[in-house]
Amino acid sequence: MSQTEGSLTPDPFADAIRNPGNPDHLMVLKPVKRRVRIYAGDTLLADSTRALRVIEVGKSVYDPVVYIPGDDLVANFDRLAKSTHCPLKGDASYVAHNEEELGWAYKNPIEPASAIKGFFAFWPHKTRLVEGE
Repeated sequence: MSQTEGSLTPDPFADAIRNPGNPDHLMVLKPVKRRVRIYAGDTLLADSTRALRVIEVGKSVYDPVVYIPGDDLVANFDRLAKSTHCPLKGDASYVAHNEEELGWAYKNPIEPASAIKGFFAFWPHKTRLVEGE
């Protein structure tokens, strides 16, 4: 807790997951409390009540990303040969639906980010996220 004008306020980053090599690179995971559906056009890709919102701060404050458990995917995806590395999360692999790359996943994230193991995220400019009923 930090002291602000005589009162104690919670540290918004107390539960942050930090990059082991750079503590200023961090992320906060928040459960999404409503149903989340992901679409590509009219095709339902995922339907979940167990999604996580990932808020990441690195070189800037990034737009929040919703991650969906792999068990909640309803479409078939092909794994792509593409891979990237994030020092905070680990190695990402990419997935396509109908031959279009739509998202990524961390099959084996680094230990601090293990909560997103097996979760998938989708490019917001290629998909549509519906939150709530």
